[in-house]
Amino acid sequence: MILLIKTFGYLGIFLLSLISTSTLFLPFPLYSIVTIASALGMRPFLVSIFSALGMTIGELTGYLVGVGGGSFIEKKHKSIIKKFENFFKRFGILTISLFAFLPFPFDIIGIMAGMGKYDIKKFFLATFIGKFFKALLLSYTGYFVVKILW
Repeated sequence: MILLIKTFGYLGIFLLSLISTSTLFLPFPLYSIVTIASALGMRPFLVSIFSALGMTIGELTGYLVGVGGGSFIEKKHKSIIKKFENFFKRFGILTISLFAFLPFPFDIIGIMAGMGKYDIKKFFLATFIGKFFKALLLSYTGYFVVKILW
């Protein structure tokens, strides 16, 4: 992974972020990659942008699973789907941004948002906001740890 980052730079960060979040429920050491990239001398702000964009696009898989699953489940459990719809209408952007920031299996939120037919543009924006601030925290951590140690 470090070789990929050194070879492809910010594009490598984007691709690793995309791949790591597009797999449902499979762990991938993305957070250490974002931290290491800044420790290797890449600009933390740019690492954060490229990583957040890759993570956000990758998280659309969970959302799309929810959209497909929502149509299937809606036939039998309309009340559950209606609860998801109401919840995301009221708390969507805040909830999605918060859980995108936290080290939490975000796929669950994406699936629920898809099932609740939450607007994909709002989902994308809210996910990007949370993922960006998470990547920003991690990348600056790597950057400052190297500065302190050297």
